[in-house]
Amino acid sequence: MALLLVVSSCNFSKFSLSPKGNGKETETRNAAAALELERKQVCINGTRKSLAFPLMAAAVVALSPFSIHAVSLAQTVDVQRGARLFGSACIGCHDTGGNVIQPGATLFRKDLQRNGVETEEKIYKLTYFGKGRMPGFGENCTPRGQCTFGPRLQDDEIKILAEFVKLQADQEWPKIEGKEN
Repeated sequence: MALLLVVSSCNFSKFSLSPKGNGKETETRNAAAALELERKQVCINGTRKSLAFPLMAAAVVALSPFSIHAVSLAQTVDVQRGARLFGSACIGCHDTGGNVIQPGATLFRKDLQRNGVETEEKIYKLTYFGKGRMPGFGENCTPRGQCTFGPRLQDDEIKILAEFVKLQADQEWPKIEGKEN
């Protein structure tokens, strides 16, 4: 007599199998079927449930090109580009969000709010046209004396720069990775 493990409503029971004909072949086939059933199912609230669909759904979501990972990568690229633009156009006066020319006009959230420049759109406009001691960097910045004498920025560059400044201000200007202080 051989013993065989059988699955019955989440309980495992043993019973004897009397060999008839080719008993070893039948026993091996039944044991393999029971193990395969156990491998593919789990017990939830006393009932056997298949894991096939939940596992496939999780794999599809995790491997999907439309998952949150793609968005995070795009945001990382824009932050890196924003940091590079900031380093080439703004850091001379606004290192770490400060202002070496006019201390009350920093890029920290409280000063941006006090000066009415708390949104990305307003930061964009200020960067494009300039104001007071801040020169404008837009391609079509006027009047001529208000605009930078250095290289001008493209519209999309100013947009990325405005997003970067707003993000940094909201985070109280954390240290940018790779930048030594």
